[in-house]
Amino acid sequence: MNYINFPHKLWLYIVLMVPILSCQGQVKTKNNATKMNTSTTKAPITSAIHPEGTEIITLGAGCFWCIEAVFQDLKGVVSATSGYSGGTVVNPSYKEVCTAQTGHAEVVQVTFDPKIVSLPEILEVFWQVHDPTTLNRQGNDAGTQYRSAIFFHNDYQRKIAEEYKIKLDESHAFENPIVTEITAFSNYYKAEDYHQDYYNQNGDQPYCQFVVKPKLDKFHKVFKDKLKN
Repeated sequence: MNYINFPHKLWLYIVLMVPILSCQGQVKTKNNATKMNTSTTKAPITSAIHPEGTEIITLGAGCFWCIEAVFQDLKGVVSATSGYSGGTVVNPSYKEVCTAQTGHAEVVQVTFDPKIVSLPEILEVFWQVHDPTTLNRQGNDAGTQYRSAIFFHNDYQRKIAEEYKIKLDESHAFENPIVTEITAFSNYYKAEDYHQDYYNQNGDQPYCQFVVKPKLDKFHKVFKDKLKN
């Protein structure tokens, strides 16, 4: 897959995928082993409540470990929380979402301060840290739960996302058309505790080393002027 590089102010370098491992079913244990998640514990419902003066947008870009790690380091982001959105099953578990039968996407709910980082900047990062042209797949992570998706929380977010997507396609920023789903936010269920802050807690795990870290390193290089101190 080829990407076209643009000057940074337009929206430059596309962060390359590292399709080496799959995050599906991998859980970091205390002794650094990786095993299949068999937990049936349900993820608690989290309502879209956010501090005054901040906004929320919900984004799917493949495995939520990757996009969570990226947005945690972006200046102006108050929180980035992994979870599940867009499905029909109430309060799904990770195991259920991994079957691709619940309709949910792995997402990160990003709470940000628009006085520090704008919505277009949030979306610039979103489109640069994954491949939005592959349907229901990011690298070796395949299934509808890994789809590229923007769940907008208001009409302004919808308008900006749709306009941005059109401009990227018209400028041929990617070799293939963007397939990112842009749809109204309907539900969000916070993922199990072991998925939260995953990269920072499990950086030596193979998936983190071979997939998350390269994306994060390139994000730090491209957006070095927008990183938290």
